[in-house]
Amino acid sequence: MKKPTKRISRRAFVKQSSGAGIALTFGGVSCLNESNMGDSNAEKSIEVVSVDSNFEREPLAQPFGFKGGSLDNIWQTVAYLQSASGQHGIGIGVQSVLWSDSSVFADHTQHGGNALMYAMSERALQIIKGQSFSNPISLLDDILEEVYEYGKKITLHPNLRKTFALNALVGVDNAAWTLYAKENGLTNFDQLVPPAYQAGLSAKHAKVAAIPALGYGTPIDTIKKMADEGFFIMKIKIGAPGDQKEMLEKDKAFIKAIHEAIGHYETPHSPDGKIPYYFDANGRYDKQETLHEFLDYAEKIGALGQIAVLEEPFGERNQESVTELTARGPRVAADESAHTDVDALDRIQQGYNAIAVKAVAKTLSMTMKIAQVAYENKTPCFCADLTVNPILVEWNKVVAARLPAFPDFDMGLQETNGWQNYKYWDKMESYHPMPDASWVKPQQGVYVTGDDFFAQSGGILTPSPHYEEMFAKK
Repeated sequence: MKKPTKRISRRAFVKQSSGAGIALTFGGVSCLNESNMGDSNAEKSIEVVSVDSNFEREPLAQPFGFKGGSLDNIWQTVAYLQSASGQHGIGIGVQSVLWSDSSVFADHTQHGGNALMYAMSERALQIIKGQSFSNPISLLDDILEEVYEYGKKITLHPNLRKTFALNALVGVDNAAWTLYAKENGLTNFDQLVPPAYQAGLSAKHAKVAAIPALGYGTPIDTIKKMADEGFFIMKIKIGAPGDQKEMLEKDKAFIKAIHEAIGHYETPHSPDGKIPYYFDANGRYDKQETLHEFLDYAEKIGALGQIAVLEEPFGERNQESVTELTARGPRVAADESAHTDVDALDRIQQGYNAIAVKAVAKTLSMTMKIAQVAYENKTPCFCADLTVNPILVEWNKVVAARLPAFPDFDMGLQETNGWQNYKYWDKMESYHPMPDASWVKPQQGVYVTGDDFFAQSGGILTPSPHYEEMFAKK
């Protein structure tokens, strides 16, 4: 296993060193040097002189359940950074308190938990104001621990999950990337990726699979309709509400109903021609024995061979090897527990043989690091969703289209479920700077990511009038 180098923030580095000629740790994976980053002195220093933020609440069409809880609306946060040269960057994020730390969700009202995460985003902006940065990855390294510690204090959770802080920083990080692009005259996503991380994001897939998510209690008719429309990978939420025994019985009933409805469907995109299942437990299973019981049942009904991925079955509380599970066929993927590149490597060493990366949940900067660690350790990645808006779908898609092909598939894989869940998705699509582009809507279960998609970088570097107007007075 190739281990990331120990991360050190620029602030800490300045305190610990003096004079030039000492190697700088970059992003927790590789060191800045001439071989992998070029001349670091050539990077432009960007001074942030003004910051702002805002948010909108977007209602869901129906409650979306997972991790034993449910959401009925999602906060869309917006961060604004203005530089001394007069350029500005606007970044969008979505908040999911339930996904990032279910204990915080349980201890507060839904809006109360969101307010805490938003306060962390605001704290990050205030730290950045008046400071300079050379690139967004170093900026994230500088502020992450301070924002994380602040989050522990205001949530009263000393064991706050780091994904909570990363989720709070997505909009801030995206704003830094858009400002960085403007300041350096960069117009394409490939130009943004530092050399140290290019190997992990070097593919150019002509197609990216669009994977819908099926929450608890999704009507079987709805699932069948999606399969009829051409969606060929189904992400299925397991780990139903209740104690472990109740959960297991509900999960068995759900997979049985799904397999009876669509298990016989055929697709040209999978190795065996059948629809593959992608189960996400969101850390709900307490023991491997319980998960083996679930797989035993899947085998009994003839569904085991179609389970391609088991995502985050246990959470980070369980540090056991999962090789007995992967030996049964499904890939076991880490998601929430792979907070950072260091955590991702820990999971790989525990036998996890896939990583769900989330530029829309853990920041693009951290995603670059995780993707590189996975690449160096020959562990495939795919992009998971956070029920994000249409613009953030593109921030995920530019990554999914560049990740090495998932084994047995000739395309990138990306979960996207916002269209299923937001009440006003059509209106939200109008905020996209290129809403009519060919790559925006899936066709027969895939996004067509051709030359135009790569040339335009999915529109992520093109200003959105809706969000620009929020800060027009600036």
